[in-house]
Amino acid sequence: MELRQLEYFVAVAEHLHFGRAAEALSIGQPAVSQQLARLERELGVDLLDRTSRRVRLTPAGSRFLPEARAVLAAVERARAHAAEVAPRTPVRTLRIGSSSGLGDRLARVLLELEAMDPPVAAELVSAPTRARLERVAAGQLDAAFVRGVTSAPGVELIEMWQDRLLLLLPARHELAALDVVPLRELAEIPLRIVGRRANPPLVDLVVGSCADAGFTPTLADHPDAIQDVLAAVASGPPSWSVLYEPHARMLNLDRVVFRPSEPPLALATALAVPEGATTAALAPLLRACTAAALDDHDR
Repeated sequence: MELRQLEYFVAVAEHLHFGRAAEALSIGQPAVSQQLARLERELGVDLLDRTSRRVRLTPAGSRFLPEARAVLAAVERARAHAAEVAPRTPVRTLRIGSSSGLGDRLARVLLELEAMDPPVAAELVSAPTRARLERVAAGQLDAAFVRGVTSAPGVELIEMWQDRLLLLLPARHELAALDVVPLRELAEIPLRIVGRRANPPLVDLVVGSCADAGFTPTLADHPDAIQDVLAAVASGPPSWSVLYEPHARMLNLDRVVFRPSEPPLALATALAVPEGATTAALAPLLRACTAAALDDHDR
């Protein structure tokens, strides 16, 4: 039994969805499925009841979940004890809620924190927007990145930057030859986008911009995992989607292209912090975000 198998199992048990668990773990969905299948073979029991429409814990899985969490917690305690006696520069840890699509922007924020003297470590937590905001208000997170949020109880929102959305198109489509794609040219092509309940600001921005361009987009299936969206646009019938530019910059794909739109699409990214939080406590993270935004502006 490997620790990563326990980590994967706990993630799937918490999300009850393989695709969302894989995104939270920042790994591919096939790896999660393969490792959990190996874990079940080793234990000799089914931990998860999988169907094409849902994932749920079996009775054995429900009993195994607290034990798996206990093992992972014990490992973290062991690491912490070892770190206490290790001769190294003290490192402060910030608990930060992470938003999907931050891509290389988040990577630059983490590098800025690590380069500080003394360095600052970041513990990233992946959760839906509402959950991130609630955890910040409750003091369970020091801060969280959120998009399209204008207010929330118990938190203060500090706008950090504007994230441009790029159009995701099949490389073989005639529109891929354009440097900038007018939205009106997409009227005849189905759009793959998350349901509005999952991300109201994003859906309202894209669908509203299409309406301003004179059409209502036809909606196609939108897989949960981003790699499945990329595959569907690359290989299926012509369709399009959107992706945040910092995320798109981290992808190197042959069968899809990313193009800016006309008019341009963008959403503000804010840092949600506890109401009344001291400037000193947040100063390292704010400096790192400002440096990352300036670095992006200079590119």
